[in-house]
Amino acid sequence: MGNWLRSSKSGLVIVTIVRIFAGAEWLIAGLSKFSGSFTAKSFVQRAIDHPVQDDFGREAYPWFTSFLKTIVQPQIGLFDFLVQYGELLIGLGLLLGTLTTAANFFGMALNLIYLLAGSISTNPLLLLLEIIILFAGTNRFKIGLDYWLNPYLRRKLPFLDRKKKKHELHFY
Repeated sequence: MGNWLRSSKSGLVIVTIVRIFAGAEWLIAGLSKFSGSFTAKSFVQRAIDHPVQDDFGREAYPWFTSFLKTIVQPQIGLFDFLVQYGELLIGLGLLLGTLTTAANFFGMALNLIYLLAGSISTNPLLLLLEIIILFAGTNRFKIGLDYWLNPYLRRKLPFLDRKKKKHELHFY
């Protein structure tokens, strides 16, 4: 299955549709946060007051609740900014096929954060779609702006070029 997704034309079409759908979902979520006065304050407070519990009624992720209390809550303005622009950029990246690997990675990370906070919503579906995109290998780049952007970046930033041989150490 993985090889088919990475190398076949039908896999290319499917992963492109999945990437565009996931990108549209992220873009819509990001744009909706620009209309009105978005703040994650109530979301964070709810995650602190009602953390995810395990089967025995104990807090499942106390380290995450501590992170929310000590780092996120005091800097809520920064995290509002990061969520707004993060969702927007993830959406644009996946929708246009630009810096797809980075957009997909940050989308997966943000979905995981939302799940740790106890927000189900569309997060499991988006996470599944992002895993499919991840397994698609180079097929995720072939239709989109990455088709032109990746070769350009590899020329300008040599450390990105995996085809160049590494310097070999010779011990004589």
